[in-house]
Amino acid sequence: MKHLAALMMVALFLAMPAAAQEPAKTPAAAQDEFVPVNAPIDAKDTMPAPLLVGVAYGFIWVVLFGYLWSVRTRLATVEREMEAITRRVATGRK
Repeated sequence: MKHLAALMMVALFLAMPAAAQEPAKTPAAAQDEFVPVNAPIDAKDTMPAPLLVGVAYGFIWVVLFGYLWSVRTRLATVEREMEAITRRVATGRK
C-alpha cells in the first residue's frame, strides 16, 4: 500500500509541470515574421553587455584560480605528510 501511494505521488509530481502549462496561443498576424527596427534605440532600453560579460568572465577566472590554489595547497600538504610517513617507515619508527 505504501509503494502504491509513493508511486502515485511521484506520478503526480511528474505530471504537475505539464498540467500547469497554458495552451499555446496563436500569434497575431503582425507577429508572424521578423520586422527590423529602423528607429534609433533609446539608451535607457539597452544593457551594458560588454561590462556584464567582462564581469562574468572575471568572476569565472577568479573562481578557477581560487580552486587551483586550493588544490595546490592541499596537494602540498599531502606530499609533506607522505614524506614524513616515508621517513618514519625508513627509520622503523611508528
